[in-house]
Amino acid sequence: MPERTALSPAADWVELRATDADWAGADPALLGTLLSHMILIRGFEEAVLELAAEGLVHGPAHSSIGQEGGAAGSIVALNGADQVNGSHRGHHQFLSKALGFVMPGGIDPRAPFPAEVQTLLQRTLAEILGLAQGFCKGRGGSMHLQWTEAGALGTNAIVGGGVPLAAGSAWANRHAATDAVAVTYFGDGAVNIGSVLETMNLAAAWKLPLCFFIENNRYAVSTTVEEATAEPRLSARGLGFNIPSWKVDGMDPLAVHLAMQEALQHMRAGNGPAIVEADVYRFFHQNGPFPGSAFGYRSKEEEKEWRARDPIELTARHMIERGLLADHEIDALRQRVRDAMQAAIAELTERDPAGKAGSRRIRAELWPDPSFRDVGIRSDLKELAGLRFSDESDFPGKLDTRKFIDVVADVMSRRMEQDSSIVVMGEDVHRLKGGTSGATRGLRDRFPERVLGTPISENAFVGLGGGMALDGRYKPVVEFMYPDFMWVAADQVFNQIGKARHMFGGESDVPLILRTKVAMGSGYGSQHSMDPAGIFATNPGWRIVAPSTPFDYVGLMNTALACKDPVLVIEHVDLYTSSGIAPVDDFDYHLPVGKAVLRRTGNDLTVITYLSMVKHSLEAIAQANVDADVIDLRWLDRASLDWETIEASVKKTNNVLIVEQGARGTSYGGWLADEIQRRYFDWLDQPVQRVTGAEAAPSISKVLERAAAARTEEVVEGVRLAMEGQGAA
Repeated sequence: MPERTALSPAADWVELRATDADWAGADPALLGTLLSHMILIRGFEEAVLELAAEGLVHGPAHSSIGQEGGAAGSIVALNGADQVNGSHRGHHQFLSKALGFVMPGGIDPRAPFPAEVQTLLQRTLAEILGLAQGFCKGRGGSMHLQWTEAGALGTNAIVGGGVPLAAGSAWANRHAATDAVAVTYFGDGAVNIGSVLETMNLAAAWKLPLCFFIENNRYAVSTTVEEATAEPRLSARGLGFNIPSWKVDGMDPLAVHLAMQEALQHMRAGNGPAIVEADVYRFFHQNGPFPGSAFGYRSKEEEKEWRARDPIELTARHMIERGLLADHEIDALRQRVRDAMQAAIAELTERDPAGKAGSRRIRAELWPDPSFRDVGIRSDLKELAGLRFSDESDFPGKLDTRKFIDVVADVMSRRMEQDSSIVVMGEDVHRLKGGTSGATRGLRDRFPERVLGTPISENAFVGLGGGMALDGRYKPVVEFMYPDFMWVAADQVFNQIGKARHMFGGESDVPLILRTKVAMGSGYGSQHSMDPAGIFATNPGWRIVAPSTPFDYVGLMNTALACKDPVLVIEHVDLYTSSGIAPVDDFDYHLPVGKAVLRRTGNDLTVITYLSMVKHSLEAIAQANVDADVIDLRWLDRASLDWETIEASVKKTNNVLIVEQGARGTSYGGWLADEIQRRYFDWLDQPVQRVTGAEAAPSISKVLERAAAARTEEVVEGVRLAMEGQGAA
């Protein structure tokens, strides 16, 4: 028989309950603040559901009625430097954190509310209604509430999507040598999401002061927690990552508070993350003013049992028993909240003369102006004012022939030397003498605290980078070893990082660099070879840089690092081993955003290309003996394209060929051709022609890989067809 030894987890896992003695000994000011927070949240949510029932809330209204104890119990223990983010059901956490910001000394349940509380309630309600005075200027609505000054990092409509972002703030708190923590709130539906589990592992490995607060309300819409997982005690997830975990009755706000205090003590001492699981219950359906029983997935009896455990009634009863408040004082507090909410509603609505008696409508003057639609998708680039710009033709420093990959490492070393906020992270960037390609050579030796080798967890580490960028204290440079990996982290790349500035009102800087390399021709097959330009160009918020020479790489990377937007920097393995003119000791110049370069001039054809295909295009033009302009785009995103250079060339040649190497299905040139034809139709002698790779992704076979990618030979044929289509020999 084999020998068996029982194992136990390294981390503690406890269930904490508040006793009568805890309630009897609790600070009266704490209880008063807890009660006030919960009644304010309840009154706010009741007003939201009232407006939703009238059809005045456009979109969902995910109320937190019933779950106030988890929010107030965990947040009143936080200080001004601590940060929170949450999920689509996040009004209660947002309000509790904001109330702590405007009234840091707590709330006396007997006292009138100051003007700051009234303003908070009205601005939050305005945001949920989609109005311009909201915290996100009406763009966020119910699911995207952000007030960074108050430490409310932003709620999130993607289940589990905000968890990696909170890790970024936690990293910034730790690296800045503070004892501040971040708390990320999510529900039972998110605990099985990959980004959540990846972030738990990363936070534990790096000892980040991050609290994973699980609001277990037992239902992901209508799916029960028992249906979704074989271990419904969700705090058990922490044991696999060596994270100490607390399970607590979330309908008891004092118990939540006590558990949170223990978790805070653990995190502030530098011991890493914590998990708090609070069993709560939403009294209403996933969305709107009806109970879950109205939809058949919960019984009225179950709802009645949970309503009997109302956290507000529990707290009020204990305060009355201790003589801290009387019934009439609690009634007065409730009435003050109702009055405050009706005052907020009155400021945002008016009687609808065309509706039924007593019906209301939104005040027309409070809607955002339609012209605000695209404002704030990206920075206005004011941050680039005063930089030194220099092209190769007027560069004052010493130039020499240098290997491309050496320049990649040199410019990052220089920037990290000059800017202590830059942090490099990615898989193996700290090992192998500069990662898998040598791009981070020497950085770990010089900046050991700012070069972070990550687990193979793209969702977690790129999201963490996004959180660092939104936090504002650090500039992350995130490396994806191959661009195909972006699909693994697509939520963080596109839903979070790319949309954050616009979604939260247009003012949230997101200074992040995402470096990656196209590896066509290296034998790495279908899942390691793609060109990501076409995918990123069709997703708003990202700027895209594609350097084709080592000199350009320095200037473009410097500009990207100075930009307050997320920038995708695409590299190519073919360029790494190439050599070209580059600086020797001056790595401080920049190349302007939105400026392409003519690599060759001619009169008969406009060739538009980027990255390694610049060289192939020049070779093809020489072989075909065609008089052509070759435009190296350098910047590929819609907002940064050099239309002035493109227009001048098109009006001269009346003939356009777009050249790219990657697969036809994810083509960058597809949308670019459409845009050129819309802008310059009257000057074109024929439709825009294109050279791309094949429909299939590259295969491992050298022969099939070559057949899938465009190189010089394909460009020669493309040039021939473009000239033939124009009527030339």
